[in-house]
Order: sequence, then C-alpha cells, then structure tokens
Amino acid sequence: MQFDFMKMHGLGNDFVVVDATQQPFLPTAQRIRELAHRRTGIGFDQLLVVAPASLPEVDFDYRIFNADGGEVMQCGNGARCFARFVELKQLSKKKVLRARTRARIIEMCIENEQQVSVDMGLPIFEPSRIPFLCAQSQADTYTLELPHKSVTFGALSFGNPHAVIVVDDVVRAEVLEVGRALQSHRCFPQSVNVGFMEVQEKCLRLRVFERGAGETWSCGSGACAAAVIARKLKLVSQSDIEVQLAGGALSVHYEKDGVKLVGPAQAVYQGQLIL
Repeated sequence: MQFDFMKMHGLGNDFVVVDATQQPFLPTAQRIRELAHRRTGIGFDQLLVVAPASLPEVDFDYRIFNADGGEVMQCGNGARCFARFVELKQLSKKKVLRARTRARIIEMCIENEQQVSVDMGLPIFEPSRIPFLCAQSQADTYTLELPHKSVTFGALSFGNPHAVIVVDDVVRAEVLEVGRALQSHRCFPQSVNVGFMEVQEKCLRLRVFERGAGETWSCGSGACAAAVIARKLKLVSQSDIEVQLAGGALSVHYEKDGVKLVGPAQAVYQGQLIL
C-alpha cells in the first residue's frame, strides 16, 4: 500500500502528514516509532493523518499519533499543518476547514501564505475531565510532591492535558527532570504535557515537554494553555498574548467564547510511504 506524505513543521514542531483520503492508513505503534526515528526513519514529533469525513458537518477526520506510537486527541501546531497540507495537496478549495479529532470538531482558517489560525475551543478546568485525579475540586493551582522537589502548576485540557509551571528563568528550568516526573505521576493517568512559563513584560516565554515526544521546539496547545493560565493567575491582562518558544512566536487570542491560535505552517518536502 502506498500513501503520499509531506514533511511539515510549525515553528520547528515537526510532522509527517499522510493523505489517507483514498484508502485507510492503519499503522502499528511499532511502525510509527520506526518512521519517527531521526536517524533510521523520517523523523517527526507527531504523525498526522488526513482521513475521509465521518460526519456530514466536517470536511475531514484528523488523527494524531505521537512519536512513541500513541494516538492523542489534540495538536494545535499540527492542525495548522493539517490545513496547509489540504491546501497544498488540493484536497479542498475551502479556506475554512472543519475536521473531527478524537476530542471534538475543530475549525482551521488559512489566513494567507504564512499564517493559519485554529479555533482551539474552550479550556477544560474540571480535574476529572483533564484528567487530574489528585484534586477533589477545581483550583487555580495544584501542588504535587515529586521525588526531588514540590511543584505548583495550573492544569487544564484542550482535549489533551496540560500542566503549566511558572518559572523565573525558562532557560534554567528543570524541563527534563520535572517534565518526566509529572508525566509519570499517578495523578495524570493519561500523562501530561508540561509547560515551563516565564512571564515577561510583552510576552510569555515557554518550553514544553510533550507526551510521547519529549521537549519540542514549539507546542501550539501548550502555548494556548500557558496563555490561559497566565490570564487565570492575573499575570497578564491582555486578550492577545504572544508566546515565544524555541522555534519562534505564536499568537494566542483568549476570550470567554474560546481560544484562537495563530502561527505559520510550512512544508519541507514530500514523498511516498510504502507499507
């Protein structure tokens, strides 16, 4: 079986996007890990699959697999690349696309040749729905004891769980140690994306340790989670928030009716997978 694919990235958060509109693409977790390997495979943070619509009100289904082979429900940077892929492969002429993920229906808008926006919906704060099992009720922050220190964080979900830690210096943050400890903690049964956020005068600086991928250059849903927690803790007051990551800047617009993520989506090369 042969599938067209495109290597893409959103500020260095890189993807392989597969066109499965003509035949089903059902890779095993082992095969995904092989493809994700950066020396013996193609290399990527996530594998994205463009599948036929399963509902009349959407244009496509959108499946997301981490580099470790696990399927997840949300990826903001990936959604922008998904929309750009559909445009470049001429799978649709629409500038506004609706796609069904495992979590919900999302809307993406191709703004211009550089920028794509994604309606990320409303953040979920209820602990049981994140899921975060170590809280009886919703709070602005939570504290957990890790093997070498206690950590305080804000928690939420955009269809994928996030813990956001406020740090004084994002460069010196213990991303690997704390990220791994939180991801394996019993309170997060589905693991968690761990963000380390430094609040500056005009922007947020952020590093994210992602589930199934490790630290990435950029994380769209992580940028949205950081912006929401910064507003929730009254560390920023504006609705439009710039989030600086290793790969560049993302724009997050947060109002009561939801969160919009805006940033670039770029194609690198295309080829064919033979399974």
